[in-house]
Amino acid sequence: MAWINLEQFCSNVDVTEQDENWNKPYLVIILICLYTVQNILGLDAVRLSDLKVKQTAIISKVNRTLDGNIAQNDLVASRLETLGFVPGTKVQVITKGIFGGDPILIQVGFTRFALRKVEAEKIEINLEGAPA
Repeated sequence: MAWINLEQFCSNVDVTEQDENWNKPYLVIILICLYTVQNILGLDAVRLSDLKVKQTAIISKVNRTLDGNIAQNDLVASRLETLGFVPGTKVQVITKGIFGGDPILIQVGFTRFALRKVEAEKIEINLEGAPA
């Protein structure tokens, strides 16, 4: 499913030109709602497992719930936080495994960790240089 970038959509449309789409204001309202829901739910989040080799990022969140169930805490995510994977920390992917990119060698500070993909997917990041 392709996500809608509202700024890009609005910059590509000439609002001075009367077009059949702009005669239907509900389309604009729908786009704004989709954009808002996408940002609130974090659907555009990038995971640590998505980083390429030598790419650097900042940790924004560690998902501590198990499969979206708020009642169950994920022990692996708690352990990752104990090891230093906390929001605001700079991380870098050093290398990935040959078969399917598993495990992933991650550097946090001067320490390197080998994480499985499923473990790295628990960590949400902001790419370095991208707006937060």
